[in-house]
Amino acid sequence: MIKINNRLLDELSAKAAASSRKRMNYNLHASLEEPVHRMFNAIEPGTYVRPQRHAVPPTFETIYFVRGAAVMLLFDDQGIVLERIDLSSDGPHMGIEIPAGTWDTMAALVPGTIFFEVKQGPYRPCPPVHLASWAPAEGEPDAALFEEWFRNARQGDKPPLRGS
Repeated sequence: MIKINNRLLDELSAKAAASSRKRMNYNLHASLEEPVHRMFNAIEPGTYVRPQRHAVPPTFETIYFVRGAAVMLLFDDQGIVLERIDLSSDGPHMGIEIPAGTWDTMAALVPGTIFFEVKQGPYRPCPPVHLASWAPAEGEPDAALFEEWFRNARQGDKPPLRGS
C-alpha cells in the first residue's frame, strides 16, 4: 500500500526544485513493464519538455492537477498551436485526457506544480519520429526559448525560429 499525503508531495516538489531538469516523478507502478502507469509529476517553471506524441503504440495520457498550475499545448505537425489549455488544481480545468497521437507539451506556470498522470504501459522510449522536429531536444541552446514560448503561446501561434 502506498499512502499519498502532503509529506510525499512536499518531498517530491523539493526534489523537482533541486533537480537540474526542474522536474521529478514518483511512480506508483512497481515496474516499467506494467500495463498501466500511475505517477505524480512535480514540475517547476523553467523545465523544458520537448513536444511529443504517443502514436506507436497509440497511447492516451490522463492528467489531473493536485497542486499549482501549468499550460498544456496541443500542436499540428508543423508546431502551430491548435489549443492552449490552462490547467490548475484550483480549476476551472483541473485535468485533461490527451488522445493517442496528439502532439503536446506542458510548461509549469508556478513553483510547486504537481499533477497525477495515468497512461498505458509498458514504458518504451519515444522514437525520434514522435519527437517534434520543429522543437529543440532537451539541453539544446534553444530549449529555454521554447519553454518561455510555451508559457505564453496562444492558439494559432507558430514556434519560434531556432537559433534566433
